[in-house]
Amino acid sequence: MDNKTKVLIIEDDMFLLNMYAQKFTLEGYRVFAAEEGKKGLKLALKENPNIILLDIILPGMNGFEVLNELKAKDATKDVPVILLTNLSQRDDINKGLSLGAVDYLIKAHFMPSEVVDKVKNVLNK
Repeated sequence: MDNKTKVLIIEDDMFLLNMYAQKFTLEGYRVFAAEEGKKGLKLALKENPNIILLDIILPGMNGFEVLNELKAKDATKDVPVILLTNLSQRDDINKGLSLGAVDYLIKAHFMPSEVVDKVKNVLNK
């Protein structure tokens, strides 16, 4: 049993998903990835990640719905969730934070290395 920190990335853009997955793997994290909301939710319950990066615009079940479900389940309610999205409207940010996200990152504003740093900061709290 390895005790690596587990990161779940739920992102429908395969290029970004692979880029983040690679970045976190290189940093020594164990990465699980899902390209849609329902799959991400299942993975979260199965793998018990230490932190979740969650896109909002996803096929099927959107990130807000996934976040709501995660926070409603005992197994995942305490897992920190960082929303990683291109939605930059104040309403979306407020909604995400009010649903329980620990942070809200707008993809265009952050390099992958900065996202890794954000994750480290959250995990070290």
